[in-house]
Amino acid sequence: MINPSASGWIEKFFIKLKLSEDNISETEAAFYQNLRDTGFIYGHIISFGTPLEIETKDWFKEEISKIALLNALYGIFSIINKDKDPSIFIEQANLFYKQMHPEGFSLFKKIVTRNSPASTLEKIIDERVQTNDNIINKSFSHLVTNALLFIDVLAFRQYLIQGQIPEKYLKKIEETIVNIVVLALKIKTNKSQYDDLLIKLFEASIRYSKFSKKENITLETLDLDYFTGELEKKYLIDIAGMSLWSDGVIENNESYFLHTLAKTLEINDDFVTLSISNTDSFISKHKNEIPYFNYSNPVKHFYDQTTRSVTTLISRNKSRLVKEILESKELMLLLAHSTHRDLNEKEKKKVKKQLLDICKTIPSLTIFLLPGGSLLLPILIKFIPKLLPSAFNENLDLDD
Repeated sequence: MINPSASGWIEKFFIKLKLSEDNISETEAAFYQNLRDTGFIYGHIISFGTPLEIETKDWFKEEISKIALLNALYGIFSIINKDKDPSIFIEQANLFYKQMHPEGFSLFKKIVTRNSPASTLEKIIDERVQTNDNIINKSFSHLVTNALLFIDVLAFRQYLIQGQIPEKYLKKIEETIVNIVVLALKIKTNKSQYDDLLIKLFEASIRYSKFSKKENITLETLDLDYFTGELEKKYLIDIAGMSLWSDGVIENNESYFLHTLAKTLEINDDFVTLSISNTDSFISKHKNEIPYFNYSNPVKHFYDQTTRSVTTLISRNKSRLVKEILESKELMLLLAHSTHRDLNEKEKKKVKKQLLDICKTIPSLTIFLLPGGSLLLPILIKFIPKLLPSAFNENLDLDD
């Protein structure tokens, strides 16, 4: 079983990949369509497109993103180098990221040179998918951050072809993406509450350029001739289409913009039609799960996301948590009472104190000790009866 938060997950990934005789996409067109189907292009990953399914139950979004990024990098490596040797891929990926990070970027500060190549790449990918420091501060930003992870894949492709990342390539593609999104939003027929949010999300997500909304930009002034690869061109069209979708409808003038963008990029109209269809199908199906489209109710979204994350943490540490709770008779009784009546203030303080003491002994649950962590305790308390139904019933019977 692969655990993207435990050391050695990259080696396990490639072991699982070897179990299948199916080939990875042999063409860039098939590769890109596969990534689009998995949601990687849109920043909401629903699968990996690997020959064998990888179970992701109880995984965090960052863990899913790690596998998706690794798989995408390996996919483009296999196509460009005509080689599927994981060890060579890992070596090339490490060299690529070493060249990729700009001056002052903290990506490599935590990486020790004596680590194995696979372990080094694990740490790099872990840094690449991080959006905020902890579960409490998670925001909507990971949607766009994850969509922009495809820039890594595009830059890796350039590195593999040219032996280095072209000068200012990362800055250029980020600036182009932002300017295309700004242009797309300007021509939207129906403005929505999501438009300003999208710009803010891009501002929070770009890594290699300074965000600035330039006035009087046009497709002609964007220097799109700089991008010669089909993957780059298709990605720019899909990003534009995603930004136009926010009101759920692509109007005629918006469709015209996408077709004009495609013509400027020398991409045929059939791809634009497919892009509009794929984007509409994917977002319509998964809209309720994508943070960006839940902005209208941020409090509910925060609660739902946090509940899922806390539940995952508890599930992963169920055995240890149950053991610790069973050893505290008083805590057991108080938690049992909480299932059928409101605890008084004194009882609540006892529950809080004893649960925090237990969390101190379980490393993964120290999240509850962070500033603001106590706000998550009600979620923990609510979930505990599901762990110990029989024990709770016995205590209630004894109390009666």
